[in-house]
Amino acid sequence: MEFLGTTQTASYCGPKKCCGLTSLPAVQVPVTQECYQPYYLPGYRYLNSWRPSLFYKIANVQTCPDESTSTLRPPTILPALRSALFSRYSPHDWDQSNQLQVRGAEASRLWASRLTDASMRLLQDRDQLTHQMQEGTSRNLGQRLSDIGFWKSELSYELDRLLTENQNLDTVKRRLECAANEVNCPLQVALECLYHREKRIGIDLVHDNVEKNLIREVDLLKCCQEQMRKLAQIIDIQMRDNRDAQHALERDLEDKSSAQCIDEKCFNLRNTSDCISFFHGMEKIDGTISVPETWAKFSNDNIKHSQNMRANSVRLREEAEHLFETLSDQMWGQFTDTNLAFNARISEVTDVKNKLQTQLAKTLQEIFQAENTIMLLERSIIAKEGPLKVAQTRLECRTRRPNMELCRDIPQFKLVNEVFTIDDTLQTLKLRLRETQDTLQLLVMTKCRLEHELAIKANTLCIDKEKCMGMRKTFPCTPRLVGYT
Repeated sequence: MEFLGTTQTASYCGPKKCCGLTSLPAVQVPVTQECYQPYYLPGYRYLNSWRPSLFYKIANVQTCPDESTSTLRPPTILPALRSALFSRYSPHDWDQSNQLQVRGAEASRLWASRLTDASMRLLQDRDQLTHQMQEGTSRNLGQRLSDIGFWKSELSYELDRLLTENQNLDTVKRRLECAANEVNCPLQVALECLYHREKRIGIDLVHDNVEKNLIREVDLLKCCQEQMRKLAQIIDIQMRDNRDAQHALERDLEDKSSAQCIDEKCFNLRNTSDCISFFHGMEKIDGTISVPETWAKFSNDNIKHSQNMRANSVRLREEAEHLFETLSDQMWGQFTDTNLAFNARISEVTDVKNKLQTQLAKTLQEIFQAENTIMLLERSIIAKEGPLKVAQTRLECRTRRPNMELCRDIPQFKLVNEVFTIDDTLQTLKLRLRETQDTLQLLVMTKCRLEHELAIKANTLCIDKEKCMGMRKTFPCTPRLVGYT
């Protein structure tokens, strides 16, 4: 075995020599920054920042004077081992490095703990904020649904009232038209009477009270007819305005129904709903055209406009009712005056019994036929009630079919058609029954009048009785004069 260096030749074993070297060169200790930067990964900042505080360097100093001239002796430590010894650290460097690693680890752990706590607080805050905003949005949607429901109820109520008013106004208009048409018959009768009375000869061709009353009756009937038609035209214009208001209400109501369905769908959406998806950029699109104030004002204006239309309709209906009452009284009064004048003239003649008896027989025959017709109509109406009940019962039973079985199939169509047909038949039969009953009543009244007139009519009043009074046997009753048929 060969030892590298010996104790005999080691320089530190010899006597201490003064070589002019007092100490090793001063080594500068680098100042390390121990503060933690959060934007560096823990530990990475300090991998290359630490340097040993003691550097052993080979000092290029002058050798001792006595050694400079003497023969060089072999080195006590080989050069390779010398470099290895020079690169070692001091204990202070080791302690400082360990402390630095511990402080870096603590700083990294503290930073990670703070970041974790901040992240948890952020998660809780954002979850709470999201939940509160979603609840607030749902609450706002619920309030919006309440507002829409309120205005829908107001619009529906106003629309129902407007529809009812339109129906009433339409009824009044049809009554005016029917009453104006009903006046044509007595007007034609009055004109015919005047025409027939022009055929009188001799002393009977006089301008008597009958003729004066007939002329006044013709003028009055024409005036009443003109007033009713003029008012019917005004009502027709008002009905067009009502329909405009009705269309505005229906359009507003339909829009609110659509908006209510959409908002109800939005209100019922949850985080677990299947129909939700991402629609990026929708929050940047503003397609609204109104604000809550203008939105409510729009419906309120429609309702106010409808109310104004209804007020005008009520005023026109009251005016029509007053016109009906006034004109019917005037026409009935004039008709009564004319008939009284005829009766006064007819009371002077007694030579018309045979013709009046023939007329009476015909009237009795009509009464018999009317009674038979009424009996047949009543039986027919009773016979139609059974099929109508069967059809309606079938329809009612078929309404209980579940779900998609509620199909408008051929049986359903046929049943509906059958109900409408039978109902229309019943209405026609009932209308015909009422007309026959009215005719029967009128015939009964005519029979009584003829029986009364048989004793007082004379042959000289053939024109007045057979032609004039024959046409004036009946005058439209008060319900007909006010438009009821």
